Amino acid sequence: MGPFDFPTEIDDKIAYRRAVALLREKAIVLPTFGQLANPFTLPDALRAQLGSVDPDAADPANLFRVHWHNAADRKSFSDTPVHVVLPESLTGVPAKIVVTLGALFPMIGSHKVLAAYSCLAPRLVTGRFDPVGQRAIWPSTGNYCRGGVAISRILGCRGVAVLPEGMSQERFDWLNSWVADGRDVIRTPGTESNVKEIYDKCAELERDPGNDIVNQFSEFGNYLGHFACTGPALERVFDSLRENEPDLRLTGFVAASGSAGTLGAGDYLKDRTGARIAVVEPAECPTLLYNGYGEHNIQGIGDKHIPLIHNVMNTDFVIAVSDAATDGLNVLFNTDEGCRHLSQRIGVSAETIVALRYFGLSSICNILAAIKLARYLDLGADDVIVTVATDGASMYETEKQGTLERLGWDGLDSDGAAQVFGAHLKAVATDHVLETTQVDRNRMFNLGYYTWVEQQGIPLADFDRRREQSFWRRLRDLIDVWDQLIVRFNEETRTAAA
Repeated sequence: MGPFDFPTEIDDKIAYRRAVALLREKAIVLPTFGQLANPFTLPDALRAQLGSVDPDAADPANLFRVHWHNAADRKSFSDTPVHVVLPESLTGVPAKIVVTLGALFPMIGSHKVLAAYSCLAPRLVTGRFDPVGQRAIWPSTGNYCRGGVAISRILGCRGVAVLPEGMSQERFDWLNSWVADGRDVIRTPGTESNVKEIYDKCAELERDPGNDIVNQFSEFGNYLGHFACTGPALERVFDSLRENEPDLRLTGFVAASGSAGTLGAGDYLKDRTGARIAVVEPAECPTLLYNGYGEHNIQGIGDKHIPLIHNVMNTDFVIAVSDAATDGLNVLFNTDEGCRHLSQRIGVSAETIVALRYFGLSSICNILAAIKLARYLDLGADDVIVTVATDGASMYETEKQGTLERLGWDGLDSDGAAQVFGAHLKAVATDHVLETTQVDRNRMFNLGYYTWVEQQGIPLADFDRRREQSFWRRLRDLIDVWDQLIVRFNEETRTAAA
């Protein structure tokens, strides 16, 4: 079945019964999207149980931590998602740049585990995926496939990660510790922007009916999970800020392109608050901005194509950031000398410096794009831009060392810290910023034709209907349908009371 054959009923009764039996045996309950959007609706007994569960364990209870309301200890819940308001001393702009922390998500330390669950759950509860007879194939550039492997292991099925060989060593170390068979980690040629090579491998794997490709770039569950869960979480953060400063306005939402799932939160915020949506990509691979291509190291954001689930026609800005900046700031934020410079020379608070460890490469990219947007729009102190930190710095320790080696530095000294700060924070300008017109949006939308219609065989009529906002509004009706199916599935496993 194709991406537009949305799961709304039980399609394969045999696969469905196998899934029910497996989850009954393992006493697994599936959370609804409503529960992940507001985990305070969970039964008190379940929330109490979570207090004794390691957030990094392959424990079924951790499915109920796949949301933005994990507290800093990653065990308890926070009414307002944990976030950082970056100070003007760091950003150089008076606007409030607010970053929510994906590193607090369970098992993988990234919000991509939400995308993985959002894609697999609708398949599981409609019999489209047989956890007994099939392997779940997770094409990714790193975090999504880790989320897929984690969800697969909890369910007791095989998950296969397909990702470029040039991704950070920490990703592969994590994967190798979670898969039962090393053959379930498949390395494809290239780095972050080599997604075509991932697709080619998946096309090969798909010829075996025992493999089910769960493609985040074309699976609308990815978009809907973020619309239903990430959007409300960011709105809650903004509302909490307005409690003390009622004149604040939510001016913008910034997120990297990547699989485009997180951009679903932008659609939610735009509907609710009028916030404008800025899409970020690497300057070395400016596909949306200039129809460009290239290699880069901002792992997780730019893939030399337009994802099928990207609501391109709702995009207000496109902003490009260089990987030289993200690599450099990864060093600045995660070395003693870099933090000393920020504290003593720039006046950044100790609390903010501690928070820097929550910012991986794509997170830093989102922050830099938010600064660019604030400068471009000349925003003031009452303006708020919200963005997300997809993962933390722990995924990029080897990348930090690689950057130092490329620069010819044994380590970061005080002069180097000043140089990095000056070049990549103080000097942030408004280059590579496009405020989109209707012509721009149509150009970007049309660019997706070559991947999805010519290469991947999506029917042209299906491809084109994404151009209208009515398609995306109707799509959101699936969330309630899926929640009803999840409730029914839980009842059939006879574990709902647990």
